[in-house]
Amino acid sequence: MSEIPGAWRRAAGGAGLLAADGSAAPTIFAEMSALAAATGAVNLGQGFPDEDGPAEVLAAAREAICEGMNQYPPGRGVPDLLQAIAEHQRRFYGLRIDPQREVLVTAGATEALAATLLALLGGPDDEVVVFEPYYDAYAAVAALAGARLVTVPLRFPDFQPDLDDLRRAVTDRTRIILVNDPHNPTGAVFTAPVREEIVRLADRHDAVIVTDEVYEHLVFDGDHVPIATLPGAWERTVTISSGGKTFATTGWKIGWLTAPAALVDAVLAVKQWLTYVNGAPFQPAIATGLRLPDPVFARIGAELRAKRDLLGTGLSAAGFDVSVPAGTYFTVADAGPLLRHGEDAADFCRSLPARAGVVAIPLTAFASPARRAEYAHLVRFAACKRRDVIAEASARLAALRG
Repeated sequence: MSEIPGAWRRAAGGAGLLAADGSAAPTIFAEMSALAAATGAVNLGQGFPDEDGPAEVLAAAREAICEGMNQYPPGRGVPDLLQAIAEHQRRFYGLRIDPQREVLVTAGATEALAATLLALLGGPDDEVVVFEPYYDAYAAVAALAGARLVTVPLRFPDFQPDLDDLRRAVTDRTRIILVNDPHNPTGAVFTAPVREEIVRLADRHDAVIVTDEVYEHLVFDGDHVPIATLPGAWERTVTISSGGKTFATTGWKIGWLTAPAALVDAVLAVKQWLTYVNGAPFQPAIATGLRLPDPVFARIGAELRAKRDLLGTGLSAAGFDVSVPAGTYFTVADAGPLLRHGEDAADFCRSLPARAGVVAIPLTAFASPARRAEYAHLVRFAACKRRDVIAEASARLAALRG
């Protein structure tokens, strides 16, 4: 077969991973992680922790396995996890949710996102508004659904959208406004006027708001505010989250979404043909995590904030101009003063393991081709590592100034 047909080309092309010869190129994350393994560099690229989460959560998973919870769980999720998610939304945000009809457990937030977009997008006339730079799966899934991606730029150093740009982007063709708050890759937390304008525009143009809130408990100043809590937002909002980032269990892939029952049913009609179900013994473990007392959640956020500060100090000492993140695992830094002649952020990241023994990700990996030049000097570092690892990376990066 000379050429493999199919929708994979749309997905690869949407993510910017369709090579000139028509093959699928590897992601920058795979490339950088392989480079870290080959060189022994400190990997501050991909966003996964190198420490385990709360002991109670891990113990609950072991107990579920030993008790025989190893077969297919119910399609919507284990009832105890559905209940725990509803309790969590009420406890932290005051949202009253029916656990049987308004919650759906998924294979991580990524499946929740994919099932939602595939369920709610109808074809090439539909548009998805996203904030750029964006998590790379957004573009891939939108393309797979046959929809058009419309981006609203976020600019260094504060990465808050211009409201006029947002108003121009949202039209009657907008089917979904996709919001990642706290925001990966920039670490931004959107302001109240931005959230309010998203709701106003969605109502005016009859769009669905899809929110990716996986970093909800990793906000460093103040509390996370879900868009679904704003007046008039609940009835048109699908809220997505997961246990992976909060409880350092990214490999378990336990995610969920909450929404009005009609939207949940629409997403379930697609989701059931994807993974069907997943992670039976991990679901009650995440339920245990969601019921942990408030000081545990405060400690999780405080620990990552301390790591953010440690990383930021190291980056500044190495000569980077740092955007101080308001949340998430990530810090974006301007590598402009450290770039060699003719070098951009991608070149810099590929050379960084040899120059300093550290791996990072260029922000261009999260941008559309039309806007990559705007981010060609910016690099993302992950702070979700042990403090000694961050300190070692900072010491290595200091050599860039030597």
